[in-house]
Amino acid sequence: MGLKVMAPDVAALATLAALSSALAFGNCALVNSAQAQSTHAAPSTRQQIALPRPRPDAIAPAQAEADEATVHHVELPENFRELARQSGEPQIPGLTIVYLHPLGLPAEAVKWRNIIVHQTEGPPGSAKSSALAQAKNPTKRGVMVWVETDGTVYWSTAETAIPTHGDGANRNDNKYIDNSKTYHSVIKTNSIGVEFVGNYPDVAKPPTREQAQAWLALVRFLQERYDIPAENIYAHNWIDFKDRRYCEGCELATLARKLGYQPGRRAADSAKE
Repeated sequence: MGLKVMAPDVAALATLAALSSALAFGNCALVNSAQAQSTHAAPSTRQQIALPRPRPDAIAPAQAEADEATVHHVELPENFRELARQSGEPQIPGLTIVYLHPLGLPAEAVKWRNIIVHQTEGPPGSAKSSALAQAKNPTKRGVMVWVETDGTVYWSTAETAIPTHGDGANRNDNKYIDNSKTYHSVIKTNSIGVEFVGNYPDVAKPPTREQAQAWLALVRFLQERYDIPAENIYAHNWIDFKDRRYCEGCELATLARKLGYQPGRRAADSAKE
């Protein structure tokens, strides 16, 4: 038995065509409107805190909270420069530092010239145990300063100890920065290592908002204490060949450089010039 083919409803087809055109036009208008709003809106956090060579999905929502507005609202006390050079266990308002080893005088410390930002694949809560292990064996692979996900800082070793960190500044491809200034030069004997824990099991997980907030005060404390300029702050990935899955320390190093903090002694020298 044959099938009966129904003739198309010309009027219905015409109606559907009109609706499709209207929807397409509406979608275009919405896209154009969104693009126009984006063009006139303030720059995004990702644009404001750009890496020297950005990696995909570098700044997740947690990191996005540590935006430029946060940077400018981290106030330092009036006596900050004096506090930063004290011996013992100096505390900066808004920053919690647990000293496993008290500080001496800055002049007696290793001549630190650089700061290297590290991220470890340790889980949240591992900063204290890592710092304690470092304190027992100061020169083992690790760093002087550890930062927990809640922003607590653990100072693990004496300023005269040299922990083993970094890989000898072996990157020389200029992928992120000009490596002619770092190649085999930014090394453990002249660089303070700061380790941020918590990117386990996802190594690409950015630091927490609390870590970023603590970093904004901590990095200036280190700069002031050891007279380190902002251009001498490096992400581990900028100076060494590291894990290709993420850019270790890049967001935090960029954030610190963006502050452009100038230690007091350097500021005084500039004023004389």
